[in-house]
Amino acid sequence: MLAIQRRSTPVFPQVGMVNQANESFAMTTTALPPAFQQRLDGAAITRPMVRLWLLAASLIALDGFDFFIIGVALPFLQRDLDLGPAAVGAVAAAAIAGSLLGSLFLGPLTDKLGRQPMLIADVILFVVATAGTALAWNLSSLLVFRVLVGVAIGADYPISVAYIVENVPTRHRDRLVIGAFSFQAVGALLGALVGVAILYGFSVGYPGDEQIAIHYAWRWMLGVGVVLALGVALARLAVSFESPAYLLAQGDYEGASAIASELLGEPITLEPDPMSPDNHPKLRYRDLFAPIYRRQTLLAAVPWFLQDIATYGVGIFTPVILGVLVFSGSSDLVAQTLASAKGSALVDVFLILGFVLAVLLVKRLGPIALQIVGFLGMALGLGLLAASAGLPAESRAAMGLIFGGFLLFNLLMNAGPNATTFLLSGAVFPAAIRASGAGLAAAIAKAGAVLGTFGLPVLQQALGLAPTLGLLAGLCVMASLVTWAYRQAVDPLRLVEDGAIADSVHEVSASWR
Repeated sequence: MLAIQRRSTPVFPQVGMVNQANESFAMTTTALPPAFQQRLDGAAITRPMVRLWLLAASLIALDGFDFFIIGVALPFLQRDLDLGPAAVGAVAAAAIAGSLLGSLFLGPLTDKLGRQPMLIADVILFVVATAGTALAWNLSSLLVFRVLVGVAIGADYPISVAYIVENVPTRHRDRLVIGAFSFQAVGALLGALVGVAILYGFSVGYPGDEQIAIHYAWRWMLGVGVVLALGVALARLAVSFESPAYLLAQGDYEGASAIASELLGEPITLEPDPMSPDNHPKLRYRDLFAPIYRRQTLLAAVPWFLQDIATYGVGIFTPVILGVLVFSGSSDLVAQTLASAKGSALVDVFLILGFVLAVLLVKRLGPIALQIVGFLGMALGLGLLAASAGLPAESRAAMGLIFGGFLLFNLLMNAGPNATTFLLSGAVFPAAIRASGAGLAAAIAKAGAVLGTFGLPVLQQALGLAPTLGLLAGLCVMASLVTWAYRQAVDPLRLVEDGAIADSVHEVSASWR
């Protein structure tokens, strides 16, 4: 047994809100060789680190693009294929349902086969699925390809977070993880610009001919994703770089030494730690539900689940909601959708600003504080949107509440939960089950996303827009309470030092549990 004593670490160490008792951990570990960990933590950011960071961030950007562009395309899909509310929800939710499957099943596969092979397989699947989506010939084929797009996106969550966490210096890790995830907002903004450009092109090229836009505008929108996916695929195929932490967890010290030397830009030889016991237990997927990691699993999954109900439920229908609340006076579909897409593009700028705030504040406040404050800000933004529904749509008061609500929601969402849930999903688990834990958390989150995207139009039709938005605000408050309740599940050793230190744990005893 290796006993590790450390000082108490407050959950909000910089603002001094909570004091924890001293903690004592009894571990059986396979530690990363000190030579590698120390050199990695002391190293500057190298070119290989930048390349792998960009590789991890690239498909996250495509996720953001796809997330937004399907919302712009939905009104045209609805008319072209004569879809009812349930079918519209199914199209919107199909990719998210696939994302659930990709996270749940391909996350554990990433822990078995490696980060790099799954990065390649993932982007190839995305290219094929996006091409099929743009060429879909009926509702059934569209749903199948949208599910496959989601599988690729869902797999990328655990792959990307593991890839970054394990290959950058600890002092830069939180900001680099959130910075990579911020590409989701960049992709969403790109989706808004593409949507505006395509709609403007149809309005100029075919003035007064709404049917042309109905039949072809959505195919052009989704087809742009094929071009973007091909670019990402070529970039990923050009780089072959496995995670040294993964290779060490597999016992491949020779391969890990070669990759670590390339990563750090200096020769390094990694050997087994002679002080580590040989008969340590290997972590398995089921250990995510064992008492040792149960609180971590709940912290990583439940707030993300509640967040995605609100985030995807509101975000994927942002153009539609803006169209109903602000631009409902226009009867022309292209004009209405174009105007709402422009409004959404303005709102999406605040997605990027929110991520910038997260990058700047995560080290000062910590991920738990950011997550709680972010959830409360999201609830306030949704409350403003709900209040606007009772006012005349074109009044100044309604306009102010609508845009104020969306700006506050998007800003605080990305400054808090949208960034911190992704970070925590990779930081609270050791290397041997990191992708499995992150994948499980993402899959549970996507279950919430499916519920939000499929349920919002149905609830809106049954209850009205204001009560539906009020219900989502209540879920955000609940998520902040869950984060507070399970805040002690954050292991300061993993968050502050490095999640890849322990590859297996036999017994943990902590006085604060």
